[in-house]
Amino acid sequence: MTDTNERDPYELFTEWMKEAEQSEPNDPNAMALATADAAGVPSVRMVLLKGIDPRGFVFYTNTESRKGGQLLANRNAALCFHWKSLRRQVRVEGPVEIVSDAEADAYFDSRPRESRIGAWASQQSRPLEGRWELEKRVAQFAAKFALGAVPRPPHWTGFRVLPSRIEFWRDRPFRLHDRLVYSRAGEDADGNPPVWSTERLYP
Repeated sequence: MTDTNERDPYELFTEWMKEAEQSEPNDPNAMALATADAAGVPSVRMVLLKGIDPRGFVFYTNTESRKGGQLLANRNAALCFHWKSLRRQVRVEGPVEIVSDAEADAYFDSRPRESRIGAWASQQSRPLEGRWELEKRVAQFAAKFALGAVPRPPHWTGFRVLPSRIEFWRDRPFRLHDRLVYSRAGEDADGNPPVWSTERLYP
């Protein structure tokens, strides 16, 4: 890893993501999302990154799902990107916020129609008697929204992880890996991008 201490972490992440898009066979934007419930019990699953901006990392979900409930109860999360083809990893930690309705609407409208209907049909994380039950609900909502646009369900939105810490990891020979950590050191009073401090860690 070249010396990146003076670089913006979002710039570095975007560069790594572009390389992953060229080398990863499936879903280079896949990331492990770790959450915890109100009691602090952790849970982790794979989701897809759907946006990155100077504020943070965005993904979308059903707020009535298990992860949605945990995010609403405990507004902190961690992400882990692992690109096996590049032998690289990025870890992100920080509080979360709900995206604006305008952001959620815009992304929802960009999804395939079948996925939008599926967002209405799936009672995510709740018991399912059989596949036929899900297919029946899909048919019901397909009929309901047969004409016109499919609106965004009130229980479907996005979350943005506002990173307080971002670690870039790169494989090196003999397990002497490179680890570079960006820690949010404060906000610029003039509304400029956040101020970051950096340090390297032993592997």
